[in-house]
Amino acid sequence: MKKYVHIVPHMHWDREWYFSAEESRILLVNNMEEILDMLETNPDYPHYVLDGQTVVLEDYLAVKPEYKKRIQKLVQQGKLIIGPWYTQTDEMVVGGESIVRNLLYGLKDCEEFGEPMKIGYLPDSFGQSSQLPQLLNGFGIQRAIFWRGISERHGTDQTEFYWASDEGSRVLVQVFPLGYAIGKYLPTDEAKLKKRMDTYFSVLDRRATTDHIIIPNGHDQMPIQKNIFDVIEVLRKLYPERIFFLSRYEHIFDELEKQEGLATIKGEFLDGKYMRVHRSIYSTRMDIKAANTRIENKITNILEPLASIASILGFAYHHKLIELIWKEMMKNHAHDSIGCCCSDKVHHDIMSRFFIAEEKADQLISFYMRKIADAMPCDQSLDKLVVYNFLPYERNEPIQAEITTKIANFKLVDENENEIDFEVVKKETIDPGLVDRQIVHYGNYDPFVRYTIQFQDDIPAMGYRAYFIKEADIMIKNVSEEVNQIDTEFYSLTVNENGTLKIYDKTLQRTFDNVLLIEDMADDGDEYDYSPLLNDFIVLSDDVKAQYSMRQNQYFAYVDIHYQLPVPANIESRKAKRRDSFIDVNIQLTVPMNKPIIDVKMDIENIAKDHRVRAYIPTGISSTYAIADNQFGNIKRRVVDPAIEVWEIENWDERPDSIYPMLSYVGLSNEHYGVAVLTNSTREYEIVGEHYDTIAVTLFRSIGYLGKEDIVRRPGRPSGIKMETPDSQMIGSNKVHFAITTHQGTTVQANVAKRAKEFLTPLYTYNKMPYDAMKMNNVDFHVPYQYSLFEQKDPYIVLSAVKRSEDDSGIIVRFYNPSEAEKKAIFQWKGPLTQIQKTNLNEKIIASIAYHPHKEFEVNVKRNQVQTVLVQL
Repeated sequence: MKKYVHIVPHMHWDREWYFSAEESRILLVNNMEEILDMLETNPDYPHYVLDGQTVVLEDYLAVKPEYKKRIQKLVQQGKLIIGPWYTQTDEMVVGGESIVRNLLYGLKDCEEFGEPMKIGYLPDSFGQSSQLPQLLNGFGIQRAIFWRGISERHGTDQTEFYWASDEGSRVLVQVFPLGYAIGKYLPTDEAKLKKRMDTYFSVLDRRATTDHIIIPNGHDQMPIQKNIFDVIEVLRKLYPERIFFLSRYEHIFDELEKQEGLATIKGEFLDGKYMRVHRSIYSTRMDIKAANTRIENKITNILEPLASIASILGFAYHHKLIELIWKEMMKNHAHDSIGCCCSDKVHHDIMSRFFIAEEKADQLISFYMRKIADAMPCDQSLDKLVVYNFLPYERNEPIQAEITTKIANFKLVDENENEIDFEVVKKETIDPGLVDRQIVHYGNYDPFVRYTIQFQDDIPAMGYRAYFIKEADIMIKNVSEEVNQIDTEFYSLTVNENGTLKIYDKTLQRTFDNVLLIEDMADDGDEYDYSPLLNDFIVLSDDVKAQYSMRQNQYFAYVDIHYQLPVPANIESRKAKRRDSFIDVNIQLTVPMNKPIIDVKMDIENIAKDHRVRAYIPTGISSTYAIADNQFGNIKRRVVDPAIEVWEIENWDERPDSIYPMLSYVGLSNEHYGVAVLTNSTREYEIVGEHYDTIAVTLFRSIGYLGKEDIVRRPGRPSGIKMETPDSQMIGSNKVHFAITTHQGTTVQANVAKRAKEFLTPLYTYNKMPYDAMKMNNVDFHVPYQYSLFEQKDPYIVLSAVKRSEDDSGIIVRFYNPSEAEKKAIFQWKGPLTQIQKTNLNEKIIASIAYHPHKEFEVNVKRNQVQTVLVQL
């Protein structure tokens, strides 16, 4: 039988890495000229794969816009192969909506040129999410190519198989067993070429299920190989039993789909046996990881629902502004960029993009809240406070808001003149020029006062409630009191001498002690991987003397903790067991009086190097598994990877430490109770302790190299290159934000996913004053004082997105089921509609959904399934 060798020309385009995006753009312009010329002038050169990401075209056309028609022609001829992604996304620390938008905007970009490549092409991402088949199927993609993370223990030793998600989606997979670059710079020298190809064929032939194998002809930033036809002639001479030809990935999938008996496997691929997956890259450059988490949540949980509500009320939904925010984010979602295995100058660029994305998001949020407040039919000279709730059910919980006013004493009343009780917890003077410079221009220098107030009221589902600020005779000032113990409806909390917490759960009748103990240990690794120091000198915060204060009022309790923890200054000091430096630990806890959650903000001032800092959350639960979330579902992981016993014997590329990613939570539980960490910053955890009963949350890693060779958990060559990255030592302030919650039953039974969504979707407030430096004309219509777009009636389903559909025909509502069995999602729409339709993730209509006369509709949702509906208006 003849063997068919598909030589697929491509370039793998790391937009940035140890080089900047602007440096690579210059090279891109050069490479693209050669690619276009070859495809246009050589009829024997049939195809070229542009790395599956449209940002390459965006970068090129920003320089050469006049060549758009050339590209369109080649794409339409099937010669230049583009898409489906916008950028080559990471799958481990990037959220579900980010991956959906990456495909959404990538495919949208492709429409300007021609047909996209309908393959989930991720040749270099550091591990594969178990939910990827479902995500790809949601865009009509049935095929996938990747490299990293696979080993025989997943259920097959072959390079072709079907990969299924829990809810039944599946894709046909072609694994690159030797990576995407084995065909780079193929020589024409017979001896050199044969030596290389013999090595490749021995692996490719053994693991392939058909007589068709792939030689990807490309590499990172590699120019087109102009002499590839000469290489093919030499190959035909050397291997007459094989048929060599230039091809594209689709051709080999056409052959694979004829194959019967391919294995079907499930799960995530995070094995570093044959290729490194960098399981601890999730905490490199925590400032960047935290910024990504925070802004992802801000866009999906606040901005898009707010813009959707505003659009129903009559305001424009600014699709393009929101797309610009997403694309700024997704340029950072490429595997190297969000992995933070880059040079310092690239990390500066990444943080700059995040700053731009967050500034755009914050200002657009403020804009929409102001437009709604301005359109209420009241005296425009009245100050207002509007509280927004972006969860699909009514909330009655403590609210904190800022009111800036010149009124000495004021009261808060609703539209029916009912007075709302509140407390003032903070007061500061504000220069009038910061509010509106026009005031100062007219000679009014009287200062404003900014009050921070707290109160509690019912806020409608997916909507808002407005209050009016009116003059009053007296006003209740701060009634917070210093206490020795925090007491809420759910917890009694004290602080130990060393700054750890002692928490008594009134529902569970259990005590959790030494919560937030700090662990400081050596990190002899690099930006790709944490690596321990043999015979490490591990420092714990158990012997410090902390300063702390506690106070509470009727709405919230607060704890402030501060201490210095002496630590070694660097690796050499740690080897000598010298604590000649320190980290300055500041912890702020906010505990609502009526919710089972402890909000934790930590700010650690770091002046030491070469170390990793983690916080311990002990649970008292000895467990074999932990539950964390991934995109639109959860995943059950062993607290100890069994491969740790055999990785050296089997010669794995990377030690399988049980360091894992989470997106919004991780939990340990038994059948009686559980403890979970909810996160709006760090996305890395490990279960530690003698009985594996403690959740260790990584706060930051401090390392000084992009890549190093021969580290303990990753023997051999450096990952990346050996380049100094002093900024990755994280000298200075390191801020993380997470929360601790306890519950009855298991992590899944308690629907911790829903608690995480609540934590990440705070009530937002907007204070409308008669003054604003940025003037806008009022609209010619009014909006109500309180409003609700829709309401969720079931207790199980978790909302993922509310946005305007890309075709502007209605509102997209996306949700998923993190429970153990199929559930019904039940929603009641409050406003006008014409029909409700189920769509795929690409917002293409699949089927109509019936709704009751009072606009209630139901959708069945399988375990770990995401569903999308379009409510047409």
